[in-house]
Amino acid sequence: MSASGVKKVVLAYSGGLDTSIILRWLQEEYGCEVVTFTADIGQGEEVEPARAKAQAAGVKEIYIDDLTEEFARDFVFPMFRANAIYEGEYLLGTSIARPLITKRLIEIAKETGADAISHGATGKGNDQVRFELGAYALMPDVKIIAPWREWDLLSREKLMKYAEEHGIPVEMKRKGKSPYSMDANLLHISYEGYDLEDPWCEPAEEMWRWSVAPEAAPDQPTYIELSFEKGDVVAIDGVAMSPAKVMSELNRIGGANGIGRDDIVENRYVGMKSRGCYETPGGTILLKAHRAIESLTLDRESAHLKDELMPKYAELVYNGYWWSPEREMLQAAIDQTQGVVNGVVRLKLYKGGIMVVGRKSETHSLFDESIATFEDDAGAYDQKDAGGFIKLNALRLRVAARRRGR
Repeated sequence: MSASGVKKVVLAYSGGLDTSIILRWLQEEYGCEVVTFTADIGQGEEVEPARAKAQAAGVKEIYIDDLTEEFARDFVFPMFRANAIYEGEYLLGTSIARPLITKRLIEIAKETGADAISHGATGKGNDQVRFELGAYALMPDVKIIAPWREWDLLSREKLMKYAEEHGIPVEMKRKGKSPYSMDANLLHISYEGYDLEDPWCEPAEEMWRWSVAPEAAPDQPTYIELSFEKGDVVAIDGVAMSPAKVMSELNRIGGANGIGRDDIVENRYVGMKSRGCYETPGGTILLKAHRAIESLTLDRESAHLKDELMPKYAELVYNGYWWSPEREMLQAAIDQTQGVVNGVVRLKLYKGGIMVVGRKSETHSLFDESIATFEDDAGAYDQKDAGGFIKLNALRLRVAARRRGR
């Protein structure tokens, strides 16, 4: 066993610059065996190259798992039942992936008898919090190694130099400067660093990978229909699909229509403001459609209460409390409302915009045309009742007005 007491560590390993350096650093600094875990959560790139890189680094136990369906079914879809959006803009694409990766990290640590787990999150970011809160919730006594909080490689330039000195391949160099820090999965792709560190700087068009610019999108609108069962999309244009397939298809359709780009300055849990750019084409469509079918099927007070709970739910996901009892409590309440969220939503996509142009539910619509009509409702609604309703609700206002008058 090494001097640190760590004999074996499981590393969340993407095969990219940071985790490739971390792999070598763990071997050198801790003198321990490293097990690598690479998760395929729909990032749109081959994960198998990570195997070759890990093997070249001397790793004997290599885990590469396809978690796309689990990610969509058990994490993305439950979150979208809540209509979760952080600070009014961020669809939580990175945040929601962390609890799944952490869950599998802990499982592998137990399977391999590892003494510790390790991750590539920096000491300035949210991900360190998300990984570690989740790890402690699932394995209370786990040892966690966070290299960014230990080493002195605290800039992209130092990392590039370390990689060069140790023969670690580096991809996507940008004219000799550090590449963007990117994170991709089935829900989104994010970009941070480089010129984005100036919040006044407009992102370069070539940065975006999943979507065309809205002005370059087709001149004719695209119509799609999403079928919902219990709050989840189960079919697109009548074709049944698994959760992961739904997300992949919505990403394709949305990206082709210039949908899902966002440029945000957000408040990190660790206290600083951060500027990031995001592409979330499928999630942007899904949120719009889910709210549309809920508008037809949810009781007013249930819908309003959900909207009141949503910011708290989104904050819990963003801050890393997916495995907390309070998130599970909110999830249970949210899921209870979704039994009636069944039907079809028709959307019109055009040059970055989404318009709901139809919604229907054969079994759970609360929309009653006989009551809502502007024509003669044949006694379905007695308009005279509104007078008493208004006076009762105005009572406190009238009392206060009289008091002011005195």
